[in-house]
Amino acid sequence: MLMQSVAWFAAGLVFLSFFMKTIVPLRTIAIGSNVVFIVYALLGIYYDVFDKVLPILVLHLALLPLNLHRLQQVKATIKSLHDIKSNQQSIESLVPYMKNERVPQGQRLFSKGDAANCLYLIRSGTLELPEISKTLGAGSVLGEVGVFSREARRTTSAVCVEDCELFSITAEKVMELFYQEPRFGFYIVRLLSQHLTDQTSFPGVPSSRRDDPTQPAHEQ
Repeated sequence: MLMQSVAWFAAGLVFLSFFMKTIVPLRTIAIGSNVVFIVYALLGIYYDVFDKVLPILVLHLALLPLNLHRLQQVKATIKSLHDIKSNQQSIESLVPYMKNERVPQGQRLFSKGDAANCLYLIRSGTLELPEISKTLGAGSVLGEVGVFSREARRTTSAVCVEDCELFSITAEKVMELFYQEPRFGFYIVRLLSQHLTDQTSFPGVPSSRRDDPTQPAHEQ
């Protein structure tokens, strides 16, 4: 019987979905099972059992657009990660989550040993990290290493060489976004991996000498 064969095929697709290890194949197979179950339910009209399969039709008519929407979201996220052309684009997309503040020339933003409770993006102005003789300008990010370290402490100070405009985001929000916002998590991983590469590729060379001045620098 055709209707029974379609039902077994749909059930097989559901069973197969449990073997999928990644979300895109899982959603794709789920969409396939939705379509086949809808066909199965509509066959109930021909076989005069539509009233018995109506709940199945309603269920999968509801699940189909949901699975299509989720699959589109996942693909859009993957595409956004591949389309990232620079670190700056990634961090600037998080400005809506950040607090804007202005710090006058000569003011110390934080000191070595302070609690690492914020991550900063410099919008304008210049900051100096005196312990490592490093200067950061507009577009630089600082604070991510301290926020993600076990001790959550600053490993250097930061002083405004000139009036600065900053965007800041709390450590708590950083942790939240790290898990909830794929672009941000990807960006942080890139920053930390770059920091690790800098430390291991140039042993014994002061960080102020080995950093590429054309790249956004960050506080250690």
